[in-house]
Amino acid sequence: MKLTVFSTHDYDREYFDKVNAEFGHEIVYHDAQLTEDTAALAEGSEAVCLFINDRANRAALESLANAGVKLLTLRSAGFNHVDLEAAEAFDLKVMRVPAYSPEAVAEHTAALILALNRKTHKAYNRVREGNFSLNKLTGFTMKEKTVGVVGTGKIGIAFCKIMLGFGCRVIAHDPYPSEEAKALGVDYIGLEELYNQADIISLHCPLTPENHRMIDGEAISHMKKGVMLINTSRGGLVHTKSVIQALKQRHIGSLGIDVYEQEENLFFRNLSEEVIEDDMIMRLMSFPNVLITAHQAFFTDTALTNIATTTLQNVTDFEQGNDSENTVTSDRIK
Repeated sequence: MKLTVFSTHDYDREYFDKVNAEFGHEIVYHDAQLTEDTAALAEGSEAVCLFINDRANRAALESLANAGVKLLTLRSAGFNHVDLEAAEAFDLKVMRVPAYSPEAVAEHTAALILALNRKTHKAYNRVREGNFSLNKLTGFTMKEKTVGVVGTGKIGIAFCKIMLGFGCRVIAHDPYPSEEAKALGVDYIGLEELYNQADIISLHCPLTPENHRMIDGEAISHMKKGVMLINTSRGGLVHTKSVIQALKQRHIGSLGIDVYEQEENLFFRNLSEEVIEDDMIMRLMSFPNVLITAHQAFFTDTALTNIATTTLQNVTDFEQGNDSENTVTSDRIK
């Protein structure tokens, strides 16, 4: 089957070409993001592959349908960037990669926590300049700290295991508590109670209309003063202006993010020679207690291989008319 891939980077080509040797699909790569204007690039393809920054809104999906596309296969677990109701209206099937490497994201989350806590990013820069002073590098011992985990899917559970390994007390909130997490010793409590108790809060839930900007001024007001907030899930979970205000007031003690609610205009691009017009990201970057990475939590060899394999298997399943648990619909995930 012919597959058009949008928002392609060198590593996408490398891993898709390597894995496609087993599948034999015809792949056409485009650097451009999917928009209403670029959808025509998929002309002649029954399937398109999208990433999280592609704009799969109603207008773009209508253009894809008019170009003859029948399948949207997402090389991501999240699908909040796709108008699912519009996809169904235009008879476009949507499939995703539900779990490419939960451990990769969980490990990156832990790396952000450790770097912020022990200030290793600052220490690295100091030592390179010949400054071996320890002033202002004080951290805290992780053992017995309370870590609040919002969302205990596969990534959340992998993260819980890491934090339990540090000797932390792990509490969690999820509308659908995991028996596996409970067996590990994770305590499920209400969200406001989690905010009250946690020294570190880490977000691992999908973005939905119900939890959009769940971390706002009201939520922050219930958190401990000096709390560490980590988001490696979806940028839209956090109201950035509220977080900036809380950082200025020193209510949030440190912030680590691998996602950002306006990231589609920034991440996965080299803007080092350009003027960045996003004032909020620039303000966040000015804080000494903020650590930002550009959506790289998933970025391991294992994850990239699994993403390519599952994506191309989705195309094969669609081509052969096979049912798949990776199918996404507006009312449920099969």
